[in-house]
Amino acid sequence: MENESQNKVALFVEGIRLLSEEKYQIISELRKKVNKSNPDVKERMMYGGIMFSLADDLGGVFAYTKHISFEFGLGYKFKDPDHLLQGKGKFRRHLKIESMSDQAFTKADFYIRQMFEEA
Repeated sequence: MENESQNKVALFVEGIRLLSEEKYQIISELRKKVNKSNPDVKERMMYGGIMFSLADDLGGVFAYTKHISFEFGLGYKFKDPDHLLQGKGKFRRHLKIESMSDQAFTKADFYIRQMFEEA
């Protein structure tokens, strides 16, 4: 089952590459940052993007026409000194990333670490 999930993620990422090299690079780098923060994280396709989980779902990366969104399931608990998190739902918050030079991308590690701290 895990192998099948990995294949679906790989196909999704390659599909993004065909549409946009920059979005492919952003997603690839975000996945590396997540894995560096916690090598035990699991990836699977869900809701049209890549979900990250340990025992429970933590968040995910989703591609849109003009940006990449990194969703955090418990983002409402995060410290956000630069006010980069968006969303007003009960729990979820997200980073909106339009390019690799965006502050939301360059500071993603800060939020990814919190994602695992809140797990």
